Order: sequence, then structure tokens, then C-alpha cells
Amino acid sequence: MAADTPLHPDASLSLALAVVASSSAPIVLLDGHLCVIAASTSFYQAFLIDPKTAAGKRFSQLGEGEWNIAQLSALLEATAAGMADVRGYEMDLKRPSQDTRRLVLSAQKLDYADTSKVRLLLTATDVTDARVADRVKDDLLRDKAILLQEVQHRVANSLQIIASILLQSARKVQSDETRAHLTSAHSRVMSIAAVQQQLAASSVGEVELRCYFEQLCRSLGASMIHDPEQLSIDVTVDKAVTGANTSVSLGLIVTELVINALKHAFPNQRKGKITVDYHAKGKDWTLQVADDDGIGMPTNADDAKPGLGTGIVEALSNQLEAGVTVVDAMPGTKVSIAHREEAVTNDKPVAA
Repeated sequence: MAADTPLHPDASLSLALAVVASSSAPIVLLDGHLCVIAASTSFYQAFLIDPKTAAGKRFSQLGEGEWNIAQLSALLEATAAGMADVRGYEMDLKRPSQDTRRLVLSAQKLDYADTSKVRLLLTATDVTDARVADRVKDDLLRDKAILLQEVQHRVANSLQIIASILLQSARKVQSDETRAHLTSAHSRVMSIAAVQQQLAASSVGEVELRCYFEQLCRSLGASMIHDPEQLSIDVTVDKAVTGANTSVSLGLIVTELVINALKHAFPNQRKGKITVDYHAKGKDWTLQVADDDGIGMPTNADDAKPGLGTGIVEALSNQLEAGVTVVDAMPGTKVSIAHREEAVTNDKPVAA
């Protein structure tokens, strides 16, 4: 097959002008003096310019002078001289009897065979509607944040009211068993209130566990420890942070284990200390709750039966893909919740 016959210069120019004119994007071809050689039909239509009067006119003189912007002209002159390109230049196009439009302009000097002639290709994108949409989205996000803050405030108040009612009821009932159940429910509600408060204070989607566990244990101690000199809760946590969902599960695990220790590990005014320890290395982490100087694990089979708290801890640990280990620390009991990323990876099925 014979090679294509080179186009005559006039034919090449006509083809280039036809390509520019037919472009669906608003583009303008300028010469070295920033005069219009050609422009796309979409440019003329978008900016209400008469194509019959545009050819040969300086770009700054188009329309009714709305393109006559000193900074833009300086940038185009620098581009024609090969000193710069216009990239993402934003301007407000103000026309009489028309809404102001926000435009993003780009211009570059064309590199082609005839080096004696300077040609610039300028594109204009109308981003007005996109900017309005962004502002609407920002307003909606701000309104959502305000609404969420109000909801969180009401939830916190409701939890405090529920906890207060439970505590008042516990003081009034005659049955020791009922009182114990109400006191336990009060502690759980207070722990959930601490969880909610900590998550509400987290604005980046991550929770600092040290502050979170300290606040949680203070809340539990205030509601269940009558004599701080007799019983105490110590928290030792590294600088670990975690996502909101994981922190909720960890907080509920700590709540159940601390409540269990306070209820069972120190009978008959026994003195002691509960320690909460959390350390992470990479994606691996270990949470330990121990009742130092507690009575240890029960030897009676009936007392050793798992209760509600044990079921909650096991279920939450499964959600976190962590294993639970309970040992007699002699004295006291130590419960460890450990997550190992390598173990989780190895347990996953391998695709064929």
C-alpha cells in the first residue's frame, strides 16, 4: 500500500481549524499576539460570543470585555514566549445581565513543524455547578455534624438518667440478689456512657486507648468501689490507637472483666488491685485484665459455670479474631485477650 500523500500546508491548516471548531470542549486557538485564529462552536455557545466577529480579534477583546483580565493576559503572553504554561487558572467570568461563572483555564504553546509561527491552545472549563455542589455538600456535612453532636448530647443525658434510676432502685429493693443485678446493670450502663463519650470526642475516626480505658475504669470504680483504699484499678496502656468499632468491643470486654473481678475476686472486704494492660506491636495486640491478690479461680464446679459476662467476652473476642486465655495467677486470676495477625492469615482459606 502506498504511503499517504502529505497534505498541502493550506489543507493542513484547514484540517486543524476544522478539528478545533468541532471540538465538544470549549477551546480557542490563538496566535503569538493572542489573537483568535479559531474556536470551537462549544466555546462560542457557552460564553455567548458571536463567531463572525471573533476571528482575528485579541482574546481580551472578546464579548464585552469580560475576558480583559490583566493577570490572565500576562500569563498568556508568558506562555506564548515559551516561559510558562497556564495550568488550572481560576477566574470569575462576569458579564452584564448574566450570572457570574467560575472558570478553570489552561493554555499551552503548541509544538509543531512551523517554528516561525506561535500557536497557543486554550481550554476553558465551567466549574460553577461543581463548586455549588461542593458547597451544598459541605453545608450538609456541617449540618450533619451539628445534628450528630446534638444526638450524642441527648444520648449521654439519657444514659445518665437510666444509670441514676437503676442506682436508686438498687438502694430501695430488699432482695440482695435483685440489688446485685441492678447494681451490675448500672455499671454496664455507665461503661456504655463512657464509651459513647469517648467516641463522641474522637473527631478523626480513631480512639486513643490509654485515655479511653482510664476514663472507663474511673467510671466503673466510681460506681462499684466503695472504698478506694481497699480496692483500686490501675491502667497500663501504650500509645496505641484503634478504629471506633474495635474500641467499642475492647471497651465492653474491659467492662465485663473488671465488673467480674470487682464482684467475685475480693469477698469479705478483701483488699486488692485490678490491673488493665494493653500493648500492641504492629497489628498484633494483647489485652490483659488481672485481679491481683484476688481469691483466684473457683474450685466449686457450680461457681465455675460461665455467666453472662463470660459469654459477652467470648463473643466480642471472636468478633476481634482474638483468643481468650484464663489462668490462675496465684494469687488472683488473669484473663488475656490476644490477637495475632499471622494466626488470622494462616486460618484463612487459600484460593485455588
